[in-house]
Amino acid sequence: MVLIAGLAAGIAGGSGDARAAAAEPLILALGDSLTAGYGLPEDQGFVPRLEAALAAQGTSAKVVNAGVSGDTTAGGLARLDWALGGLEQAPDLVIVSLGANDALRGLDPAKAEDNLARILTVLGDRGLPALLVGMRAPNNWGPAYRAAFDGMYDRLAARFDVPLDPFFLEGVALEPGLVQADGLHPNAEGAARMAGRLAPVVIRALQESRVPEVPAQS
Repeated sequence: MVLIAGLAAGIAGGSGDARAAAAEPLILALGDSLTAGYGLPEDQGFVPRLEAALAAQGTSAKVVNAGVSGDTTAGGLARLDWALGGLEQAPDLVIVSLGANDALRGLDPAKAEDNLARILTVLGDRGLPALLVGMRAPNNWGPAYRAAFDGMYDRLAARFDVPLDPFFLEGVALEPGLVQADGLHPNAEGAARMAGRLAPVVIRALQESRVPEVPAQS
């Protein structure tokens, strides 16, 4: 009888653990090398650091790394269906952090904005909440380019009514002690800083669960 009771308790406990695991939010981080953790050990990149920062702030969540080094907004759009299809369940939030490589290459901001709009449209059509994370263009392309590029994130956030974090590298960019030797990618401390700063933003986005409002076609 004791053995049976013990087995029953174990089964009940296991079911509880499974329910708890199922209730854990799933976050898809769609991005480029900044998301992927370029140049860092696997456990020190942005995604594992974000998981740890969320847990430290009371939110246990699974963050899936869908960052690909070198990806542009066009690349992110092209693989969006693949990234979503590889998940075991629909994500509770999709973090969209793309555009850095478009800006570094001087690609047309209008095309980058259209690609991001199409990504948000896919998420909206599928009923998936989103958090848009912005970037800033380098100074070498001139003020007109910077204004067009930097402003697209505000325009998209307003157009689709999604939360926006204006600058992924806030507090890290151009800080010698927080970036790698290339001057572009965060080092381990920089990735931890990024994750710690973004964690409360992600928590609010999870709580608000704002699905992109796809504008009606005229």
